Amino acid sequence: MNIPQPHYPSPLGRIQANPMDVEATKRQGWREQHILVISEQDTRLNFLERQLIRSIGERLYGQSHHASPNSPKRGQHG
Repeated sequence: MNIPQPHYPSPLGRIQANPMDVEATKRQGWREQHILVISEQDTRLNFLERQLIRSIGERLYGQSHHASPNSPKRGQHG
């Protein structure tokens, strides 16, 4: 007969972080404070929307350090 072992909750379980719903946090930030957090690689955006996000990000914060050396620079076609 296979008897399951009793489960004793660990006292460390109380301090374990709960997973965060990132999309819900973004939605709340937009609705309550008009703060938009979006990745230029978000698949819900079309090509022109991604370009707009990239342009705004570069204007406000400078060029991304993630750009690969082989990727076309802004204003150049590949």
